Amino acid sequence: MDKVTATPAAMAFLAEIVADHGPVLFHQSGGCCDGSSPMCYPRGEFRIGEGDVLLGRLADDTPVYIGGAQFEAWKHTDLILDVVPGRGGMFSLDNGRERRFLTRSTVCAAPAPANRPDEVLPSQA
Repeated sequence: MDKVTATPAAMAFLAEIVADHGPVLFHQSGGCCDGSSPMCYPRGEFRIGEGDVLLGRLADDTPVYIGGAQFEAWKHTDLILDVVPGRGGMFSLDNGRERRFLTRSTVCAAPAPANRPDEVLPSQA
């Protein structure tokens, strides 16, 4: 399931962070303090929870996760990782770089419900 992509600017910023810290992962925050910022962590230092959902992997194979409850609210969106001026989340690796990652979203089409065999559609009436 690939429900996440990144802008060229985000991929360039990510390359800087990976050069400094090694492989990383993103977890789409749903917390109160950092809003819905994507948090960037060293890959071996963040524990993925049982309820977390892998949204996909960026072009450089960086995994992007989201909490299960938040996934339910966002499951009909595709996420786009971007970068903007500002400070990253307190524990995120983009903190202190005067730029931060930002998640943008687009609504994707939800699958149409299947018609039951006994259901009569208006065009069939």
